[in-house]
Amino acid sequence: MLKNITIGSLGFSSGLPYILIFSTLGVWLADIGVDLSLIGFFAWIVLTYSLKFLWAPMIDNFSIPFLNRLGFRKSWILFSQILIVLCLLLLSVINPLDSLYFFAFIAFLVAFSGSIQDIAIDAFRIELAELSQQGNLAASYQFGYRMAILVSSSFALIFASDYGWTLTYQLMAFLMLIGVVGILICPERINSSLKKLTLQNSIFLPLKDFISRFGLYFASFLLMIIATYRLTDIVMGPMASPFYLEKGYTLKEIGYVVKVVAVIASILGFFLGGILVKRLGVKITLIIGALLVLVTNLSFSAIALLDKDLSLLGLVVGADSLAAGVVGTANITFLTSLVSKQYTAVQYALLTSFMMLPGKIFSGFSGLIANYFKSSQGTEYGWMLFFIFTSFLTIPSIILLLYYRKREHQ
Repeated sequence: MLKNITIGSLGFSSGLPYILIFSTLGVWLADIGVDLSLIGFFAWIVLTYSLKFLWAPMIDNFSIPFLNRLGFRKSWILFSQILIVLCLLLLSVINPLDSLYFFAFIAFLVAFSGSIQDIAIDAFRIELAELSQQGNLAASYQFGYRMAILVSSSFALIFASDYGWTLTYQLMAFLMLIGVVGILICPERINSSLKKLTLQNSIFLPLKDFISRFGLYFASFLLMIIATYRLTDIVMGPMASPFYLEKGYTLKEIGYVVKVVAVIASILGFFLGGILVKRLGVKITLIIGALLVLVTNLSFSAIALLDKDLSLLGLVVGADSLAAGVVGTANITFLTSLVSKQYTAVQYALLTSFMMLPGKIFSGFSGLIANYFKSSQGTEYGWMLFFIFTSFLTIPSIILLLYYRKREHQ
């Protein structure tokens, strides 16, 4: 129980800075009139999460002085949490319209610190329990993460509509203490299999281990699945809230209905994902999740053509979030099954980077793509084409997963 509470709280502290930078920050910018193209480019700030394999070896090789008395992984987790708190407080007092570049730089520091925290948390989680328990820990992590989404999106929007963005981000900084308390209450499990790497070969050896365990062809095939599996929701993500605002929904409507529904549905989704993984296996659950994402994202194209209808939007968002929850649990379990405990931090960071990097690069152009469709086809049909485009990004992963399952039965 203590392990699940700790991992849940760490999921919360992991999700909070990511959502504040990747999603809520876009609402802030759209709310004050920043152009869609610039909002899309802000998605590149969270490329730090996709490139974290570059500094993951540091987490496997070194610990933070003084803080390392609490534990090897704990020192990095606490250090990154302190940085996130300080940067969120600084971000809260900057006016984006007056100092957009400085604002972007501080947001980058939040994302960079968040990526360090994620590396250490992933390693801490993987080392905390055997593979048979990782499904439960993944569900606890996802629960905490989804609660962070609820707080940093829904609650943040409602709070910002009454008290402004400055107080909102200051409150979010304070809530990072949930993760601090969580990591302090659970003993760290020493990983005797962990290999201390030199900086020169810290990337080469984990990759060599991965390829040697699966073979060059199959390892490349697995990386293709990982790289394409989350394309749709990552590319669509930065434009979701600007779309809601442009359709005439207020911050409170988005916060009360859309975001709340999204979090509740995603929580149900990752528990459903855990059940499906247990009963049907990871591969089948991955396929089911991808198909659900394709169908639910297509529903947004219909919403784009209709008049403002909060109930209908909540229904579509709920279905999409349920699919995202299933995908999240299945994906974490899948990635965890591929990691060697000799290189926990580095290999998991490499795999998550392969998962996020293509989508994050692409998502930076999401604002340009949305503006292109809108300028050529008009606002309603432009948004419709944008959502059709992002939905079809799911198809490559579905094809690869079907082949993956077929290969298993040959």
